[in-house]
Amino acid sequence: MPEELLTVEAAAEALSLHVKTVLRFIREGRLRATKVGKQYRILRSDLDALAGAPTRNVSPRARATGIVDVQDVDQELLRRLSAILLGARQGHDPQAEPMSIDIAHDPIRRAAKVIAVGSPGDLAMLFKLVDACLEE
Repeated sequence: MPEELLTVEAAAEALSLHVKTVLRFIREGRLRATKVGKQYRILRSDLDALAGAPTRNVSPRARATGIVDVQDVDQELLRRLSAILLGARQGHDPQAEPMSIDIAHDPIRRAAKVIAVGSPGDLAMLFKLVDACLEE
């Protein structure tokens, strides 16, 4: 479940403060916020941290980052690799941990890097797909 985003007005109401006070907290760095267009959005957890609310018990989870260097990459291999990895990403269970996949290609060196961030189990599955793609 994604975390709730609040407007400055909703955050001010939740804290029983004036909107300008919340904006000042954001400018001073006391309250984290993300600017979307001309407005700020505040995560509920950041608002709770500012207010001193007790944090929810969150079970520990592991995140892993993996990089695979692939040498002698032609356009066909790059296309297949991209299709397989992005297909695996699209088929990823939406309730599972989020996963990020980036592919960097250097056509001059004919090399590619696959950079993935996710749970260790998801990355193991992903790297098995990379290995299978390279064995073809």
